[in-house]
Amino acid sequence: MLNRVILMGRITQDLDLRQTPSGTSVLTFSVAVERNFVKQGEERQTDFITCVAWRQQADFISRYFSKGRMIAIEGNLRTRTYDDKNGTKHYVTEVYVDNVSFTGEKKSDGGNTSAYSGNGYSNNYNSAPAQPVSQPQSGNNEALSIGDLSDYEEVLSDDGIPF
Repeated sequence: MLNRVILMGRITQDLDLRQTPSGTSVLTFSVAVERNFVKQGEERQTDFITCVAWRQQADFISRYFSKGRMIAIEGNLRTRTYDDKNGTKHYVTEVYVDNVSFTGEKKSDGGNTSAYSGNGYSNNYNSAPAQPVSQPQSGNNEALSIGDLSDYEEVLSDDGIPF
């Protein structure tokens, strides 16, 4: 089974980081995502998608993002139901956030850009941050360096797969 969601859009509200009674951080927010297609004669439509982040992800988002900022999210889709005080059943679909990334959008503070904007880093607590890759300049025939290969040993074997 596979349940993966990838979104990129703008945060639609001021972020309100909350704590559960046991002290766990939780952040619920909405992301506006424009649809890829436009019907002829109509305006582009936007979907507003509810997202839920927990623990370090919630802390990270509330610290580095704000209303109107572009955000990239990877997570999984979850559904739940609840009954309100009038006994009406509500169905809710939410994206539970696993990973968050900056989109490269420059933060505008009167021409001042933040150190984290557009640097290619992402917030993935399961691995090290992605390092930005410098591209060769146009007209320059340099190959992109992949690092020192001297740490690897060539394996020659007639047995087929070398592992």
